[in-house]
Amino acid sequence: MLPGFLRLQALDCSSRHLADKPLITRKHYSGPLADSHRWDAITIRADDIIVVTPPKSGTTWMQTIIALLITGDPDVEPELPIKMPWIDIRVRDIDEVAERLANMPHRRSMKSHTPLDGLPIDDEAQYICVFRHPLDAHFSMRNHVNNIPLAVFDPWYGEGDKTIFQRFLEGSADGEDCDAMPLAHIIQHFKAAKALSHRSNVTLFHYADMKRDLAGVFAQVAKLLDTSHTPKEMEWLRAAASFDHMKSNADRYAPGGGTGFYRSDAAFFESGSTGKWEGKLSSEELQAYDAMMKGHLSQEDRRWVEFGSQA
Repeated sequence: MLPGFLRLQALDCSSRHLADKPLITRKHYSGPLADSHRWDAITIRADDIIVVTPPKSGTTWMQTIIALLITGDPDVEPELPIKMPWIDIRVRDIDEVAERLANMPHRRSMKSHTPLDGLPIDDEAQYICVFRHPLDAHFSMRNHVNNIPLAVFDPWYGEGDKTIFQRFLEGSADGEDCDAMPLAHIIQHFKAAKALSHRSNVTLFHYADMKRDLAGVFAQVAKLLDTSHTPKEMEWLRAAASFDHMKSNADRYAPGGGTGFYRSDAAFFESGSTGKWEGKLSSEELQAYDAMMKGHLSQEDRRWVEFGSQA
C-alpha cells in the first residue's frame, strides 16, 4: 500500500476502461487526490452498497458497520482499501480495482467522497450517505492531515490555523481544492444527497446520531441491507463497532492500518468527539462560517447538517 500512496503525483487516472466507455452525464469532480471519472470503470450490481460521505464524517465507522452486518462476524477483518475500496482515489490502478471488484462473488461495498451528483446512480444499489457537523469534520481533517505523509495537502493545510480556516471557508465545491474538503464541498455533498433522498435506495445518516444511538443506526442499516441477526449477535456486532474498540484495534480498522502508512494508526480515530472547534475559533471566524451556512442552506437543513435528528 505504501508505494502507491508515495507515488501519488506520478499516477494518472486515465485507463482503457475510461476511454472505452461513453461518459455518463453527471458532474465531474477532480483534484490531485481523487477523480470521479474513475467510477466509469465500475459496473454496479443491484445489491451493491456505496458509502458516500465528505471526508472525516464517519466513513470508516459506517463501512465497518456494513462489514459487520453483512458477515455477522464481530471479528471480521475489514481490510477496507481492498475489500471495500475508495473508488475515486488515484493511488490504485483503476483497472486492477475494477477487476478485483468484478471477481468478488459476494455482496460488495465501496466508498466515495464524491457528491452523489458525480456518481452513477443505480436504481437498486444502496447509497448510504453520512454527514457530520462541518466544523467537527474540518478539525478532524486537520488532525488527519498531520497523521499522513502526503504532501498533496500542504497547499491547504501547511500554514497557520487562520489561513487554514480561511481556505476552508473560501474553497470551491468542485475545483482543484475539493479534495481538501472546504465548506462548499460539504454543502454540495448534502444538497446532492438531499436531492435524491426521496429514493428508497438513498439514505442519509448523521455522525451525531451514530454516537447517540448506535443500536438504532445498526437496526436501520440492517433493514436497508435486508440482513437479520439475533439480538445477542447484534449486541456483539455493536460492541465491535464501538469507538473504543475500533481505536484500540486501529491496526485492523483504520484504512491501511498495520502497514506503517500512518504516523499513528490509533490517531486515525483521534477522539471521535463533537464540538472540536469550541474555543479554537475567533468570533470573526464563527461569524464568517455562520454567514456561509445561512447563505447556502435553509435553517432546517443547516441544523440537520450540524446536529442530525436531534437538531
